[in-house]
Amino acid sequence: MTKVPEMFGSMVFNDKVMRERLPKATYTALKKTAENGEPLDEGIANVVAAAMKDWAVELGATHFTHWFQPMTGVTAEKHDSFIQPCGDGVIMEFSGKELIKGEPDASSFPSGGIRATFEARGYTTWDPTSPAFVREGTLYIPTAFCSYTGEVLDKKTPLLRSMERLSAEAVKVLHLLGKTDVTRVATTVGPEQEYFLIDKDLYEQRVDLKLTGRTLFGAKAPKGQELEDHYFGSIKTRVAAYMKDLDEELWKLGIFAKTKHNEVAPSQHELAPIFTTSNIATDHNELTMEIMQKVAERHKLVCLLHEKPFKGVNGSGKHNNWSISTNTGENLLSPGKHPESNTQFLLFLAAIVKAVDEYQDLLRITVASAGNDHRLGANEAPPAIISMYLGDDLDALVHSIINGEDYHSHKAARMQTGVEVLADFKKDKSDRNRTSPFAFTGNKFEFRALGSSLNIACPNYMLNTMVAEELAQFYDALKDEKDIEAAVRALIKDTLTAHQRIIFNGDNYSEEWVAEAERRGLLNLKSLPEALSHFMEEKNVSLFVKHHICTEQELRARYEIDLETYSKQLNIEALTR
Repeated sequence: MTKVPEMFGSMVFNDKVMRERLPKATYTALKKTAENGEPLDEGIANVVAAAMKDWAVELGATHFTHWFQPMTGVTAEKHDSFIQPCGDGVIMEFSGKELIKGEPDASSFPSGGIRATFEARGYTTWDPTSPAFVREGTLYIPTAFCSYTGEVLDKKTPLLRSMERLSAEAVKVLHLLGKTDVTRVATTVGPEQEYFLIDKDLYEQRVDLKLTGRTLFGAKAPKGQELEDHYFGSIKTRVAAYMKDLDEELWKLGIFAKTKHNEVAPSQHELAPIFTTSNIATDHNELTMEIMQKVAERHKLVCLLHEKPFKGVNGSGKHNNWSISTNTGENLLSPGKHPESNTQFLLFLAAIVKAVDEYQDLLRITVASAGNDHRLGANEAPPAIISMYLGDDLDALVHSIINGEDYHSHKAARMQTGVEVLADFKKDKSDRNRTSPFAFTGNKFEFRALGSSLNIACPNYMLNTMVAEELAQFYDALKDEKDIEAAVRALIKDTLTAHQRIIFNGDNYSEEWVAEAERRGLLNLKSLPEALSHFMEEKNVSLFVKHHICTEQELRARYEIDLETYSKQLNIEALTR
């Protein structure tokens, strides 16, 4: 059996491979591009391309592809071979130009009216921050996608831009706080992926599942999840074989697949990775979903990623565990042992509270889809009302700041089992709330409203951008202050006081919360059309235009694409018999 450390990343053109195969100057230049956002010289690209091709060919690759994420909800790829004519035969070549630029047909992808059929040219461009990999005899090169006239037509580009903006604004604030050694800040994500596995022969008998991803008719099964015996239960032999195969395929591609288990609904399961930067996490999650479905075929299974394939049991979500870290290794959302005196943590917490409150409509829009509309509001899926859960300890701290009172921490109590052979242990200061859309979980926020089939780039670029905006406002408010510590404390108190309505630690399913949320002025957008009606509001357009994430035209295109996709999906369901 191959050892996991030897297997892990074996098909990835990662840092270890680059150090071994690239000249030192080329390696250094490429690292500066990937880590610091510095421009890449085409001469450097030629050296990288040659080394990348040689490595890929040694692994059996004959083709390369620019792998990108258009607005279809799935990835796209066009394969070209490495062969070039040479006399009566061929040689294998790959240039820096081919590495950097590709030309797919932009008019054949959703563009929201930006591209017409007679305006076909589009470009893909290499993303050096996400490593290339070999899969099924092809070198995959992660890329961004734009039109001939420069409009963004993919999900990756806004995410990369948002990461740059958040980094820039966070660094400015940290420098005010004395952290001048910080030069870059990155958002990190660990997306938990839920899915269903069903027998392929049974799947083939269901036209509704094949065409729409969910059952549209039929009787409810005699036994569902009412006995609560599937969750964390013993994994069946056939499923365990699938999971083992899946882990190995993911590990070869450097994907940090960590946890696997049965989920609540019959035939439902979950895979959770270790966190990584938002961009790589997005690429990895798109790869994970593709590989899940392909590996299922080998086992005569079908992997369903629809948010609600079966009525009456849990649907599938994708919990987006989001945090912020510095290049010096500090997690900015770690409260530490004494959060009441950790002004840096409290300032970033206040920025996130303000962002979620002011842009609650955008967060709801990021998870809106025809499938997720069936899932939200029950069976451990949060409701359509966006709110934040901070836990008892942090909530008490926030209220002490708002009210100017002393803070008394909920000390981490010891859990006593009452059995001598079982060790006592410290329990967490706060419980977990599985009904909350946006929950603080120790040193990160878990955005629980995402649907299982969603590309996580959208919620993350919007989340990054809205937090970047709040940090920019904080910097402007603090930059000329003489007593920075006092000014920060005052700003934290004012911000939490103004935006405390978004914090709710109770039962998000209760009728009382629906009434309370309405009293607080929070939005309850139950469907995609209701949510999208807020997308083009002035504050939202201004946010993305100001931070150079998208132009107004690009936002309008995304609005049109989402509405059109929703309408087409419902139409397909209506026509299915």
